[in-house]
Amino acid sequence: MSQPDPCLPRSLSAPTAAAGAVCPAPAALASSSVSSPPTVDTNPLMDQSGLPKFSSIDPSHLEPAIESILSDIESKFSEFESSAASASGYDDVLPEVEKIQYPLGYVWGVAGHLNGVKNSPELRKAYEAAQPRVVQTSTKFSQSAALYAALEKLSKEGSSDDADDFAAMQRQRAVEGSLRSMRNSGVGLEGEQKERFNEIRMRMAELTTTFSNNVLDATKEFGLDVTDGDVLEGTPETARAMWATMAAQKINEEKGEDEEKVVPDPVNGPWRITLDGPSYMSTMQHVKDRGVREQIYKAYLTRASDFSSEDKMNNIPLIDEILTLRAEASKILGYSNYAEQSLDGKMAPSVDSVTELSDLVLERALPAARRELQEVTDHAKAFGGEVYASLDKLEPWDITFWSERLREQKFDVTEEELRPYFALPAVLEGLFGLAGRLFDIDIEAAEGQAEVWNEDVSFFHVKDRSTGKHVASFYLDPYSRPADKRGGAWMDVCLGKSKAMGCDVPVAYLTCNGSPPSDGKPSLMTFREVETLFHEAGHGLQHMLTEASEGDVAGINGVEWDAVELPSQFMENWCYDRPTVYGFAKHYETGEPLPEELFEKLRAQRTFNVGMMSCRQLYFGQLDMELHSNYDPASSESIFDVQKRVAAKYVPHTPPLESDRFLCTFGHIFAGGYAAGYYSYKWAEVMSADAFGAFEDVGLENEDAVQEVGRRFRKTVLALGGGVEPMEVYRRFRGREPTPDALLRHNGLV
Repeated sequence: MSQPDPCLPRSLSAPTAAAGAVCPAPAALASSSVSSPPTVDTNPLMDQSGLPKFSSIDPSHLEPAIESILSDIESKFSEFESSAASASGYDDVLPEVEKIQYPLGYVWGVAGHLNGVKNSPELRKAYEAAQPRVVQTSTKFSQSAALYAALEKLSKEGSSDDADDFAAMQRQRAVEGSLRSMRNSGVGLEGEQKERFNEIRMRMAELTTTFSNNVLDATKEFGLDVTDGDVLEGTPETARAMWATMAAQKINEEKGEDEEKVVPDPVNGPWRITLDGPSYMSTMQHVKDRGVREQIYKAYLTRASDFSSEDKMNNIPLIDEILTLRAEASKILGYSNYAEQSLDGKMAPSVDSVTELSDLVLERALPAARRELQEVTDHAKAFGGEVYASLDKLEPWDITFWSERLREQKFDVTEEELRPYFALPAVLEGLFGLAGRLFDIDIEAAEGQAEVWNEDVSFFHVKDRSTGKHVASFYLDPYSRPADKRGGAWMDVCLGKSKAMGCDVPVAYLTCNGSPPSDGKPSLMTFREVETLFHEAGHGLQHMLTEASEGDVAGINGVEWDAVELPSQFMENWCYDRPTVYGFAKHYETGEPLPEELFEKLRAQRTFNVGMMSCRQLYFGQLDMELHSNYDPASSESIFDVQKRVAAKYVPHTPPLESDRFLCTFGHIFAGGYAAGYYSYKWAEVMSADAFGAFEDVGLENEDAVQEVGRRFRKTVLALGGGVEPMEVYRRFRGREPTPDALLRHNGLV
């Protein structure tokens, strides 16, 4: 069911990584002041006739809206339960439940979104105050015996004669998915077990919210102020401009309203290095001062841990409790461990099957990773002077820096040389052009047609090219804002397609943390930021181009979690396709296209250090799986002992430091939807690489054939959503099941 369960994720994230005028800036959510609680009649959260009224929403609106909605839907759901036994068919069950739940899902979805992109003390307080009631109501829906009985009846009445009928398949998948979700939500529990299970759900909602808040707070708390320009010698102009902007913002925050504000000075400083993604990566890649890199690296790897300035920001106790409670709840439900529960409803049949795939890739990736690290080490010793010549091995804060120097030497190109060709407005133009080529759609700026939460946010409409019909819309929030926006990149649902709700135009949120404009220049993106944008667009396209009309299986809803990364990772492949790249790679000042030699170097470096990157992803996935399958929080082994043990197998060439507290910020598995599911990135990558192989098979220069395959991808992978089993979806697209051959070939591991 599409129930608003705060214990479960709502968004899809990228792995741990000017097309239209900007809308008017909304009132600042965190600083709004309301003298008295608003009435329901004047509460913008109660207006659900269309898009959220972001410019009017204030944290003080949340609790009154939740209280009013909960009172209403609990009454309506009780009426539904009393008549559920006499339901005459599908339309009397899930569509009716969807209608009842919709107001709560709308409000809680907006609140959750703002919690991620416009966080503030006021919003946190309101969110945390409302959360217990939301969890209680969600639990009531998911544990309704009357609803479960009605669904079981529908399941038994399902006819195999409808196997090829998409509408019937949607209904069947929605029913079966709802039954599984309810079983895993405790619908079959009674007495003390049910009481304890519900206590765990309530506590888990609190823990995961606190975990995310701690990571955000720890990230924005740190800042290294630099006044000596020699420390930043040789760093890119874009990085110095970013750090100068951070310093000016910090200084101006401390000034009085009447005091003259400081203007950022990238040349003379001061500068402030922070721990948000663009700042951290620029430091690791480009700051020559080894001591500064070490300081930033250790600050980043110890965020929200026992190294934090305040005990309340320490996520270690939260992780222990989360793992303990997940294991306990899973055993109450009859599973051996949480991993077994997580895999119920995914493509992977068992923990062993996940390990088998991981080890298959590891067999090819680890030897490559060892060679790559040795090459980086040799380069540092040869060109780093006496400090490095005597080192037996590089420290973690050295590897990224010297990898970047080796990349520059091998391919004779720097990241900074490429940035001017990847201005965000042009990249969006190219992305939209690719979507048009492949999927027969037009994406148009919709200036002023939606209220936004920040002046950086843009809004777009998606139209079917052949009919001109408006089929979807999306918001794009592209830049890092460490003060109130959590790190990473993700796609989330604003409005889902639903026949029951009369919603035929789905709306998505696409959120990134890319390099912001600075020093009078547009956002000049790194190539990795370009890939991330394409990744999130892939998620968004699956949500927006769905042809499923049952809300529970439309778009990303109902898609098995280890298949949901297929469209996103598929889209990344196009960042190396010549027509696609030349659709956006032009100099932001002169308009000159990317020189051919730079494009060839860009493609040549695609597999640079791919062995180390592959091992890192396998390490994260297997660490997640080990913590949720074999680890016993009550044993003498700590989570960091497990981390070292898994690292010894998957990244023996780069073992974690004794002080490494990466797990304390691993929000994917402790505050998101990837618990015992992080492996999904690699699992889906097998399919995404194989899917791109279909385009390679017909020839990427054969435009007519590429478009034909692209239309088929839209009609299958993007259109069918959760309405069809994912392997069947893939077979309809590819004509066969996927093989890992394309993945190994793309990664240079054949």
